[in-house]
Amino acid sequence: MRILIYSPAFLPQIGGLEINTAVLAQQLALLGQEVTVVTTVPGDGQEETGYRTVRQPSRWELLRWIRWCDVFLQQNVSLRGLWPLLLVRRPWVVSHHSWYCRSDGRIAWEDRLKRRLLRWAAGSIAVSRAIAADLDTPSVMISNPYRDELFHEIPGSERTQDLAFVGRLVTDKGVDLLLDALALLAGRGLRPSLSIIGDGPERPALEAQARRLGLAGQTAFLGIRRGSQLTGILNRHHVLVVPSRYNEPFGIVALEGIACGCVVVASSGGGLPEAVGPCGLTFPNGDTEALAGALERFLRDPESSRGFLAHAADHLAPHHAASIARAYLAVLADAVARRTRP
Repeated sequence: MRILIYSPAFLPQIGGLEINTAVLAQQLALLGQEVTVVTTVPGDGQEETGYRTVRQPSRWELLRWIRWCDVFLQQNVSLRGLWPLLLVRRPWVVSHHSWYCRSDGRIAWEDRLKRRLLRWAAGSIAVSRAIAADLDTPSVMISNPYRDELFHEIPGSERTQDLAFVGRLVTDKGVDLLLDALALLAGRGLRPSLSIIGDGPERPALEAQARRLGLAGQTAFLGIRRGSQLTGILNRHHVLVVPSRYNEPFGIVALEGIACGCVVVASSGGGLPEAVGPCGLTFPNGDTEALAGALERFLRDPESSRGFLAHAADHLAPHHAASIARAYLAVLADAVARRTRP
């Protein structure tokens, strides 16, 4: 089957959707499918193997590739990428990785149009039950995969560090809330170490906040870490903290932390609780006191994390990349079969 994946966001940009698309394309290729990814992102000369990448195509190139495919998979509804379907009939399948609304929750006309267009989709895939519940169109729930070949526990690794955060340093990710929670814990006699892994526009303000709160000695800003280096860092920590203000659609970082042996403390909005499963605690978005309380529980009783991680393997198994790709392939094959069925 010839599968065309349209994803404006893609490697070498780093983000959940970018990595998900690359993992899915690679796994579908390993399952014997002919896969092409179309993206608006320029390359850096280091393309992935196993599938074709078409970057910044002209309109006629995009039309040609849609003529080529048996099924057209969009990673989120993209209005700019839909017009060729007015000229070429191909099954259109959409996987939903984010909310169709503005950052303040308002549904603008573009969002309404995207939601209405889904009635013509041959398949609709939601990455969490929370996303599926937000859509008017019935959707199959297939969560995002994590890179199980990369994120795992390293035998003999010593957990000498307390808390870790991984992500972009932007307001939505709530690192300032985490620093405020550490200040509350200091008043209770707890001074855990915190490793902040990632970068972004809020880094200078967060570094200043840490100094202002007297946390500089226990907080390390490590910058961006990738690959096996990130795996090694997570294996040295006890708790991964995901304090997002934003209702995350899912939360692959939680799966990565669990796979590396970390118990997770995460905000409870959106799809994050589905990613955390039985392997951690959640707290209401933006509630610093509740965040501090959840952290205090693990800091005062580190052994309790064993109970939370007892079922980690069972929780992670459905999120292995190969399993997710097979689930996608079933939806795509069904869309093609229904188009060709008399």
